[in-house]
Amino acid sequence: MFGSIGGPELLVIFLVALLIFGPRKLPELGRAIGKGLAEFRKAAADLKETLETEVNQVEPPVRRDALPPQPGTEKREAAGPADAAAPEERR
Repeated sequence: MFGSIGGPELLVIFLVALLIFGPRKLPELGRAIGKGLAEFRKAAADLKETLETEVNQVEPPVRRDALPPQPGTEKREAAGPADAAAPEERR
């Protein structure tokens, strides 16, 4: 949870905070930090949800049948009907 901070380091940090803020202010400080972290997490989750919603509205999911054909995979038509119409277009 705290990474490389172990038990002795946490104890030193707690004692320094106790000396600086005193025993009466320390619980209030802990509550304020806890509320601040909770609000930050809530705001981050709301922002992430809003961004995902906007992205999904702007870019609809791509369907496989809506994609253009890949080069070399399109079907070729017989040359008969296209060649028959060519002399008539020249007139």
